[in-house]
Amino acid sequence: MKKKPELLSPAGNPEKLRAAVLYGADAVYLAGKMFGMRAASGNFSNEELEWAVSYCHERGVKVYVTLNVMPRTDEYPALTEYVTFLRDLGADAVIVGDLGVFSLVREIAPDLDIHVSTQASAVSAASCMAWYRMGAKRIVLARELTFREIMDIKNNIPDDLELEAFVHGAMCISYSGRCLLSNYFTGRDANHGTCVQSCRWIYSPVADPAREINLSETNRPAPAVAVAAVEDGGDTFFMSSRDTSMIEHIRELEESGIASYKIEGRVKSAYYTAVVTNTYRMALDEYRRDPDAYVTRPEWIVELDSVSHREYGTGFYFTPPHEDANTVTMHGYIREKAYIGTAVKTVDTPDEDGLYDAYFIERNKLVRGERVEIISPGKIGRGFTADSLRDEKGEDIESAPHPGMIFRVKVPFPVMEGDIIRGGN
Repeated sequence: MKKKPELLSPAGNPEKLRAAVLYGADAVYLAGKMFGMRAASGNFSNEELEWAVSYCHERGVKVYVTLNVMPRTDEYPALTEYVTFLRDLGADAVIVGDLGVFSLVREIAPDLDIHVSTQASAVSAASCMAWYRMGAKRIVLARELTFREIMDIKNNIPDDLELEAFVHGAMCISYSGRCLLSNYFTGRDANHGTCVQSCRWIYSPVADPAREINLSETNRPAPAVAVAAVEDGGDTFFMSSRDTSMIEHIRELEESGIASYKIEGRVKSAYYTAVVTNTYRMALDEYRRDPDAYVTRPEWIVELDSVSHREYGTGFYFTPPHEDANTVTMHGYIREKAYIGTAVKTVDTPDEDGLYDAYFIERNKLVRGERVEIISPGKIGRGFTADSLRDEKGEDIESAPHPGMIFRVKVPFPVMEGDIIRGGN
């Protein structure tokens, strides 16, 4: 029987990991405090990694640990110690993008599955086979591949070599993340997880007769750089990628041979993790129940529009980079609905008015009478007005103004622990 492709969600810290698991991830990817490509996401101490593996495995969810930086020679003693720790951790795989790291893992932890990172820029069956012969279990494909190219690769590799591909989230304008702009402008190395996303900054023209086009970043001191630029509303920017969203192409994904659908976003909020994971989970489950009757639901697109994102596109699945660079036509993020809080305690029985008590830990301010929505695993946002607002002691309050406080709301339907309350329309 053909194995169903997994839904792989980002887990930038323990809160985001809980959200990913609760809202339907089959697997999560995360990093320790070192050697992962998202240094800004908080990540996991060794003790937290031990908790994460136990928490996920108890719920049937796999854990992949990223080791996808490009380490220098003096980093290998610490890396050796860390790989030894991971060997005994019980993680399901490590994600590796460097040949030296790959060789080290094979030597120290020969029974640990290795997934080859998108940083390795695998774009052919030949490349995939080279990694396979060295012992790779899975290839995280470069983002620059079309569906046709992915299927060509799948048809020319063994069945036990898995393919993984990004289906949602931010894209790199450089070749699957191999970029020097951040390092050049700020000294922060993208290949060590500290990219400042220089490709997305706003730039201003600088007069310099020696160069055809000369730009300087508006808000940060940096040397000018000669590049092609785009003007939008008085701002100048260049080569800023759209975010990928493949929610309208579940059928193509399911027919492609991809074994793992990866959601980008370890630096994004727990709300982002929950909403995106939940939406793809609903779409995949509905497709698998009846592929012939499947259609994309408009409410799923609305859900994905509710999280912070840039203009959406379909990456390079349908057009290669030389035909469409997949860059934005407007600058900046489309902001998400306010992430107000997460349910930490609920009451199963309604009061005399048919309302249910729910206790939330606050992330952003809520005001009495505000229109809000609840999202739950397997459900889209359900709206109501927060007419009843109390503190943890039961005292009426006009607003919940302090992140971290516990507040109580009357909800017209049952709420489960882990449900999220957000701003409504």
